[in-house]
Amino acid sequence: MRKLGNLKALLLVFVAALTLEATAIVQFYYSQKSIRIEADLRAESQMDVTRNKIMDVVDQAEAAVRNSVWIARWALDYPDSLVVVCRRMVNDNPAVVGSTIALVPGYNSKLPLFSPYVCRDGDTLRTTSLATEQYDYPSQEWFTKPIEIRDGYWSEPYVDEGGGEMLMTTFSIPIIDNKGRIAAVLTADISLEWLKEYVGGLRVYPNAYCLVYSRSNQIMVGPPVQGEIDSTKFYTYNASVERTGWALSTVIPEEDIYGGLTRMGTMVLLLQLIGLAMIILMLRWFIKGQQKYQELDNKRQKIESELHVATGIQMSMVPKTFPPFPERHDLDMAATIVPAKEVGGDLYDFFIRDEKLFFCVGDVSGKGVPAALVMAVTRTTFRNMSAQYDSPGRIVRAMNDGLSAMNENNMFVTFFCGVLDLTNGHLRYCNAGHNPPMILTDAIRQLPVIPNLPLGVVGGMEFTEQELHLNYDDALFLYTDGLTEAENEEHGLFGESRMEQSLHGRKSAWNHLQNIKARVADFVGSAPQSDDLTMLFIHYVPSSSR
Repeated sequence: MRKLGNLKALLLVFVAALTLEATAIVQFYYSQKSIRIEADLRAESQMDVTRNKIMDVVDQAEAAVRNSVWIARWALDYPDSLVVVCRRMVNDNPAVVGSTIALVPGYNSKLPLFSPYVCRDGDTLRTTSLATEQYDYPSQEWFTKPIEIRDGYWSEPYVDEGGGEMLMTTFSIPIIDNKGRIAAVLTADISLEWLKEYVGGLRVYPNAYCLVYSRSNQIMVGPPVQGEIDSTKFYTYNASVERTGWALSTVIPEEDIYGGLTRMGTMVLLLQLIGLAMIILMLRWFIKGQQKYQELDNKRQKIESELHVATGIQMSMVPKTFPPFPERHDLDMAATIVPAKEVGGDLYDFFIRDEKLFFCVGDVSGKGVPAALVMAVTRTTFRNMSAQYDSPGRIVRAMNDGLSAMNENNMFVTFFCGVLDLTNGHLRYCNAGHNPPMILTDAIRQLPVIPNLPLGVVGGMEFTEQELHLNYDDALFLYTDGLTEAENEEHGLFGESRMEQSLHGRKSAWNHLQNIKARVADFVGSAPQSDDLTMLFIHYVPSSSR
């Protein structure tokens, strides 16, 4: 038998070794996949940031040009003022390093070629002219293309030797006069020096680098690759820059992405060997743990079974058949109790004796089994006292004395007791620290109550009794604070206002109850129930109006 046990142990170890090896393979696969996803995200994130930075400058330049078109159009008749427009645009827009308004040859007979140019020169603005023999501006791309497409255009990068004397790109837009003729081209130059410095400093991985291509697929910006790259495989990520025709490209060597995975594989192998040794020891611990777990599970199932029985016993103590008095047509009633746990501390009860309806609603402090036991005692005491007395005040006083005498755990019960004379609608009631019921007549309002102390706090207390007359079609709605304090996922409370709104309209007791339950369910959503919920609806409908 011992050998058989050893063989089983060896078999388990062998299976564990295979499992570990399979785990390592799966782990390697998913690690590789995860690393690739991370590389994708990092590259895409870098390109998004770079594109947004470029677009921020592009947007500033385009906005500066488009916002200056109207004043440039106005200044066409005053050529000397065109330079003022250019100076203002360069001065007011840090992204713009130079600007010109170049007249279309022949548009102004007095000025065959006219193109004042303003550019930054340190902290000052320098003014010159592009209308020179050395710089034939009518043949430049920034001049011809916007006229051709009659819209804004970003030029290919170039070194403007006759103007800004730097690597730049130009956004230009045609100026159309009041007669619909293209009169001039308004431009904004952007230096690409900042882009070279910015892109040159980007390093998603140590040997990765970023390139910026022009519309004609020429490299505009690209830092030199540092050092030798052993890997022969690269991963390239591309993105376009809107409206400019430019493209971004991030190049990452495979070695940069997966270089650490090999080192991790060696470490995993070492951990596997250690794990195999530990599995042998863990087998014994596991078997013992399983035995203890099974014992605890059996105890849990036993407790759950007992709680299930306790729930059935508790629910059998309150009336749950509706209508409760089918032979009576002067009374329409409905009630429900929903414990927050398997058993709870809420209660309601009612019965008819000598043409009087005795009824009550109560809420025991606390939850669970202790509250359920006090609930059972309270309900039994109510039945006993109501069988002897007709006065709600006397019933509550007797119940308080009995509960106070055996209240070693300092638990208390908020309680409302009423006696309704079904022959004339006369209602007597007594409140012991409970929520005031709602009375539904022509209006909906709280029943006026004297709070009094809850039951079980102090013995020998006097409880004030009150009375009221119910007319035909009047109703009482009794509830516990589990209704108004029902919480949703944001910890908001259902509250008295929503409760009152739910009581509007003439309905049967059962329909009223179902309506409120639906309103509470919609409000709470998927939030767990925080307190026991009990509701009792009494609708007084005698055969003739009183």
